[in-house]
Amino acid sequence: GVRVAIGHTEADYDTTAAAIAAGASVATHLFNAMPAMHHRAPGPVAALLEDPRVTVELIADGTHLHRAVLELVVARVGPTRVAFVTDAMAAAGMPDGAFTLGQLEVQMQSGIARLTDGTLAGSTATTQALYAAALEVCRSYGDPALAAATMTARTPARALGLPDIGTLQPGTRADLLVLDANNRVLRVMSAGQWLRS
Repeated sequence: GVRVAIGHTEADYDTTAAAIAAGASVATHLFNAMPAMHHRAPGPVAALLEDPRVTVELIADGTHLHRAVLELVVARVGPTRVAFVTDAMAAAGMPDGAFTLGQLEVQMQSGIARLTDGTLAGSTATTQALYAAALEVCRSYGDPALAAATMTARTPARALGLPDIGTLQPGTRADLLVLDANNRVLRVMSAGQWLRS
């Protein structure tokens, strides 16, 4: 039941391809803390994108990756291989201020969390923000809502080997986030039970 992921790596293309051949199946936070793709040294990004066995995680918070990059990756591999992830830390949903990430000091300003040296410290995105980003990226798809739900629920669950979540079918867990037309949360269901607001 273990899933092996590749991320925050300095591995080159060949090393990454070898790791995938050995069973790695998830790209953690594609592009982040990885060498940039170069036309003579494509690095881990190219190896992770080209192999259909790999699910690629994208932090779609509007800070970690440019929208054009999100669109490029989704167009290249499709929603069934893309998992939009929050990479959220304790500051998610909170006002600006001081937080910690493990033992590291984090300052959140204008909704962006950074370590004291300026490095991004995870994200403050929520699931509803990811879904809104996914809708925007998938606006040219025949059914943008289905593509967005796939990238924010079904694909991440499948990548983690969790068949009872991420889809609505008889016998599954039934976790739901109900949003209005402006992507505001209306209701939440957890394991088939509506939570009180």
